[in-house]
Amino acid sequence: MKLHELTPAPGSRKNRKRVGRGPGGTDKTAGRGHKGQKARSGAGKGSFFEGGRSTLISRLPKRGFNNVGTTYEVVNLGQLAGLEGETFDRAALELAGLVRRKNRPVKLLGRGELTRAVTVHVDAASESAVRAVEAAGGRVVIAQASSENAEQAPIEQAE
Repeated sequence: MKLHELTPAPGSRKNRKRVGRGPGGTDKTAGRGHKGQKARSGAGKGSFFEGGRSTLISRLPKRGFNNVGTTYEVVNLGQLAGLEGETFDRAALELAGLVRRKNRPVKLLGRGELTRAVTVHVDAASESAVRAVEAAGGRVVIAQASSENAEQAPIEQAE
């Protein structure tokens, strides 16, 4: 048997209904009735549409968290323990494959154990991660936002 000899099982495939192609039950209005929104091409508003009133999801009370905050690239202490080196910054973490998305800040979390002294440069860190790194004799350097460190130069006006 070859690829070009393959055919579907008899009766498993039906021909497409070609409406509006002459008499035979699906001619003229092609099963759409006469005029109206549903007779037009591209008709309908979708299953969510409720005739113009507020949709169900809009009428229901909202509960829980809807925190639109910063999404971090997460690095755990256990991941650092398996890496060679004493200093870890963003470039080293990217090289090791722990940080993938370049547009997200890096956050150090305290899962796992660290037994050696390391210096970690990250954008944020949990308290437990900072305590664990310092207990192992290392330190965590939190990078400050560049806008806070930048000094504003006085604006000179041309005469």
